[in-house]
Amino acid sequence: MLKTTLAVSALALTFTTAPYAAELDLENMTDDQRAAFGTQVREYLMANPEVIMEAVQVLEARQAEAQAQGDLNLVSDNAEAIFEDGYSWVGGNPDGDITIVEFFDYRCGFCRRAHPEVKALLETDGNIRYVAKEFPILGENSVISSRFALAVRKVAGDDAYAIANEALIALNGDMQEPVLRRLAETLDLDADAVLQAMNDEDITRQISETRALAQKLQINGTPSFIMGGQMIRGYLPLDAMQDVIAEERNKG
Repeated sequence: MLKTTLAVSALALTFTTAPYAAELDLENMTDDQRAAFGTQVREYLMANPEVIMEAVQVLEARQAEAQAQGDLNLVSDNAEAIFEDGYSWVGGNPDGDITIVEFFDYRCGFCRRAHPEVKALLETDGNIRYVAKEFPILGENSVISSRFALAVRKVAGDDAYAIANEALIALNGDMQEPVLRRLAETLDLDADAVLQAMNDEDITRQISETRALAQKLQINGTPSFIMGGQMIRGYLPLDAMQDVIAEERNKG
C-alpha cells in the first residue's frame, strides 16, 4: 500500500514538474482531454518505466528531508522538557558535550536489545550525558516496572535506581507484589518503603508528563532517542549511534 501511494504521488510529481505543466489545467479538462492525457501518460511510462522509480526516490528524499526538519523543530520547541525536565534520571557524564535522551519501556524487546549498546556507548565515550525517560506503553507490567524503578529512586537514590534499571530490563514474568518484594530485597532495599512509594503522586506525575512530552514529539514507540538535535525513532546498533554522535559533534 505504501509503495502504491508513493508511486501515485511520484507520478503527480513527475508530471506537475514537467516543463509543460504550466500549460495543463488538470482540474478543468473535458472527459476526452482527460482520457487522451491518461493515454499519453501510460504510453510514456510504459516506454520509460525507470521514470517511476526516479520519481519515487525524489519523493522519498523530500519526505525524509521534511521529516528531519520537522523533528529538529520539535526538539528545539520542547528542548527544556526534553533535556532539563528536573525529574528524569541522568547518567553518563552530567557535563558531557552531547546529551542522549532515551524513551524506553522495560518490556520492549528492542529496548532490551538497545540497552547494552547504550551502556557500551556511555562507557567508551566519556563525554555523553544520558537522560532516561520512563515511557511505559506496553501494558500493565510496563507501568508497574516503571513505578517500581521510580519508587526505588525516591526511596534509595540515583545509584539504586541505576541498579534497579539494570535488573528490570532483563526481568520477565508478571510484576506481582511477591516478585517486586523479592526484587527489592535482592537489591538490599526496604521493600515496604519501595512498594508504598510506587503509588506516590509525584511518580504518577512524572510518567504522565513524559507521556505528554512523547505525544508532542510524535513518539509512539520505544526505544526512541534524541541525540543532540536529532530524533531517532527505533533501535540503533552501537556503530550507528557513534556515527550520529560524531555528526552532532561536527555540527558544533
